[in-house]
Amino acid sequence: MPVTGPLATTPCTLPLVEVCITEFDLACLPATGAVFDRLLALRPAQVVVDLSGCRHIDAAAIGLLLDVHRRLARSDGVLTVRNPNPRIRRILHTARLDQILPVVDTASSSPSCTPTTGQELTSTPPALVAHGRASVRAPH
Repeated sequence: MPVTGPLATTPCTLPLVEVCITEFDLACLPATGAVFDRLLALRPAQVVVDLSGCRHIDAAAIGLLLDVHRRLARSDGVLTVRNPNPRIRRILHTARLDQILPVVDTASSSPSCTPTTGQELTSTPPALVAHGRASVRAPH
């Protein structure tokens, strides 16, 4: 008999999903939240939120990150924040978010949120990664 109820977990279907966010505040939160809802429906094992192109983050955005973290943790998934600028890193540290989820920097020479041109081909096949780009803007 299959296990149901709060103790049942659904297996992850994607190993990694990367999301680039350039605007992350209260004004764009409904649209950003909808993107995360759709993303979490895919049941990823890891979600990387790249903030290299983001200049500002507010308390509402931090609340959304915590909500996404909790939802992922229920299915043994992990949320990672990548490449925040020094100001955002300080905000995340002050909010103690860096004690709850990984905040990492990559040592790439180009910004992580820029699309690749296809010139970076290697002889080994890439790992299965779902890439996408979503522009989330609040209505004015």
